[in-house]
Amino acid sequence: MDGSAPYRWLFLDLNSFFASVEQQENAELRGVPIAVVPVEADSSFVIAASYEAKRYGVKTGTRIGDAKAMCPNLRLIKGNHKVYVRYHDRILEAVESVAPIDSVCSIDELRVRLLKSEASEEASRQVALRIKRAIRDAVGPCLTSSIGLAPNPFLAKLATELQKPDGLVHLLPEDLPERLCGLKLTDLPGINRRLAVRLNLAGIFTTAHLLAADQRTLRRAFGGVLGARWWHLLRGHDIPDPAGPRRSLSNSHVLPPEFRSRDGAYKVMLRLIEKATARLRSEGLTSRRVHYSIRCRSGDWEAEAILPPTSDTVQVFEAFRDLYRKGVIEAPHQVAVTFSDLTPRAEVPRSLFESNDSRERLCRAIDEINRKYGKHTVLPAGLVQAEHTAEERIAFSKTSLFDEGSAA
Repeated sequence: MDGSAPYRWLFLDLNSFFASVEQQENAELRGVPIAVVPVEADSSFVIAASYEAKRYGVKTGTRIGDAKAMCPNLRLIKGNHKVYVRYHDRILEAVESVAPIDSVCSIDELRVRLLKSEASEEASRQVALRIKRAIRDAVGPCLTSSIGLAPNPFLAKLATELQKPDGLVHLLPEDLPERLCGLKLTDLPGINRRLAVRLNLAGIFTTAHLLAADQRTLRRAFGGVLGARWWHLLRGHDIPDPAGPRRSLSNSHVLPPEFRSRDGAYKVMLRLIEKATARLRSEGLTSRRVHYSIRCRSGDWEAEAILPPTSDTVQVFEAFRDLYRKGVIEAPHQVAVTFSDLTPRAEVPRSLFESNDSRERLCRAIDEINRKYGKHTVLPAGLVQAEHTAEERIAFSKTSLFDEGSAA
């Protein structure tokens, strides 16, 4: 690490992105506590909260009924995900006008690798300020961001957590652990509650403990080579990201009130399966394992199907139908389907005795018709009543919407 130019990475985290877009779009919402939601039902959850709402304790994942109790004047805004994608694209253009983007990490995060001439404390600060100004001028003043500057992307991302909203923080390994004293383990990128429990079992309860641990301890705590990777990242070493194939593909949907019945949940699940299998085909993937789940007030229902490698919508429909007949479903409010054990279609060996090629070709032909002539131009008869449910939404790890075709 060059001591005179250590800040080789810039990480940008847009503040309360979905809520900020809504405030930029509608001036009446500025300065008002708002929550972006998938559906206006007390049993659903907040997708994003404005900073005005966060002051009342409302945050991503808060149950809507609880959020309304915390903040009686909270405005609920149904998410407009196509608008968020448009703003995302405009923000990328604004950043690119200042510096080339190294990687788009999610809908609200990106990173830039700085030149050596830009990596001193003052030079990197000026790049960050120019990026903030470019977004404000080209996109709008409501779109603020926290920017971290550090020797590697991990520490730069961590720096964005230290000052929100509209932060600008430099972070070096020698600043640790003092600069992290206010953060819990689960505040660090990549540590969820389950992993935090594993770290606790290894005697790591605080960020100071994490930094003091040697490589051997971290390998044991993280369960393998990931622990050694953390040891290097926390010391500012600039190591490449691990590359790997997609491991799973999933879709979930909170049921609108009119679909909160056994029959309604069934229809929306069929819609999710249709959309997810089309995504598999668009990415050239097949799945051997399909997990279906329905969240109910009386207890969740889950089932799993093991299939030959497939992206055939009808085959996945039929597996779900057979499993669903045996299930006890009462007061459902959310459905989800997850495909795992994924394999590129080109790597699936052909069976000498059985072939679904004709049905797979039919599915791909339907995908093409719907993209060309409009979504739902052709769809299974069982989806007619549920065709407008489960619209594509942006998760924070995604940067675009899957193109099913425009509305017919």
